[in-house]
This record gives sequence, structure tokens and C-alpha cells, in this order.
Amino acid sequence: MAPHNKNKNQTEGEEIIRVPLPDRSKGQLFGVIEQALGAGWMDVRCEDGKVRRCRIPGKLKRRMWMRVGDVVIVQPWPVQSDQRGDIVYRYTKTQVDWLLRKGKISQDFITGGELLF
Repeated sequence: MAPHNKNKNQTEGEEIIRVPLPDRSKGQLFGVIEQALGAGWMDVRCEDGKVRRCRIPGKLKRRMWMRVGDVVIVQPWPVQSDQRGDIVYRYTKTQVDWLLRKGKISQDFITGGELLF
């Protein structure tokens, strides 16, 4: 019997990583968590230079922990879009490394220096 290859799409040396990116058509942005406020709320510095008070939806709150310094995707609210939003995704360390290598975000953006572009 032939050995079973779990990932038939991946050839040797080729990098296939599925990292969700912000959906610009919905207004989603990259953000970095600045401060944990409690009760599922965080202050998030977004790539457009605004700090939004964002809430962690219940399904994310139960599934993963959010910490200061985490890179996230923020969905601004339709009302108060400059002040409020929802956190829709948190990147892992490996995914953040991939985003940095591909130039999607900069190290300065993560550390709080210059903005994205």
C-alpha cells in the first residue's frame, strides 16, 4: 500500500499558510490590544491611528484568551465607528510572524511606533 499523504496540495518547500486578513469591504482593520478593561472590553489601537473600545464577542471570549499586545482584527460598529468596535479574530504568534514577513503589518505598528503605511 502507498503511504497516505495528509496534505496532497503541498509540495516540498512550498509554504501554504491560511491566515485570515481583514475584510476591507466590511471596514475591518488590524489592531493591537493596548489595555484590558474587564467584562470583555479592550482598548485597541487600530491601523488608522484611532483607539477604539472593543468588545470581545461571547464565542471568542469562551474560546481564547486575549492579552495586551495581541494583534487582532477589529470590526468597527456602524454607529460610533471611530470609538467602538468588535474583535473578530486574534492572531497567534506564528501568524503574526507570517504577517510581518509578508509586509502586511510592521514591527513598529505592533510596538506602538509608526503606523502601518
